[in-house]
Amino acid sequence: MAAKKQIYRVRRSYNQWVNNQMLEDYALRFTAKASRRWSLGGVANTALGAISFLALEAIGAAITISYGYDNAVAAILVVGLLIFFAGLPICYYAAKYGVDIDLLTRGAGFGYIGSTATSLIYASFTFIFFALEAAIMAKALEMVLGLPLVYGYILSSVVVIPLVFYGITFISRFQRWTQPFWVILQLLPFVFILGNDASLISDWQTYSGSKQTVDGIDLLLFGAAASVMFALVAQIGEQVDFLRFLPEKTAANHLRWWSALILAGPGWVIIGCIKLLIG
Repeated sequence: MAAKKQIYRVRRSYNQWVNNQMLEDYALRFTAKASRRWSLGGVANTALGAISFLALEAIGAAITISYGYDNAVAAILVVGLLIFFAGLPICYYAAKYGVDIDLLTRGAGFGYIGSTATSLIYASFTFIFFALEAAIMAKALEMVLGLPLVYGYILSSVVVIPLVFYGITFISRFQRWTQPFWVILQLLPFVFILGNDASLISDWQTYSGSKQTVDGIDLLLFGAAASVMFALVAQIGEQVDFLRFLPEKTAANHLRWWSALILAGPGWVIIGCIKLLIG
């Protein structure tokens, strides 16, 4: 006679969590075709929402202040173009086969060690940017609400957890409703600034950085600004995390599929460069 199998409450709860597709969303590794059920526009919009971080403005401001307008703009445009073309094939194969940056690296022939190194670089990049965003938001909370920085860091770090708990399903819905407010708040400061003093545009274009000693582009300072910009190339890993949810390309959605891929994939750097210049 078979022994009676006892299922403990903890195990039953765990099995329910594992079986909940709303919690899973294929957050890691291969994305099954059956789960790629979101619309092209929905996935593209979610992927573009990932670059709403304020660190781009901070980086643009930092390299402009240090290296001057000419060197900063040249570095932003040149590196932005290189990032676009470097990211295009990565995004294409991620969207076509539904794989993340780790599996792409392994499939490209770099093996387990190569994919581990890629994951380490991507994770480090994500942690650094997350820390920068928390620092920016904590400072804003201190200036507006008087909240001490320590509590601001904790709040800015913890508040993101419930947003990502349900994967792309909830993130897509959240960004769809909040994106109009983000666009308005993104542009409002510049409407205010230019409305009060439009001459700031010419001042910006003639600004020489604290390290600039000659007029025009200085190759040494251009290289220094470009080296800061090149750190942004790892952002393509986050875009891939969303693009692998794109529906399969068919004859009917061919043009829309490519538009969504380019806009939300390597096209992130177009909006990113605008944000850098705004900074």
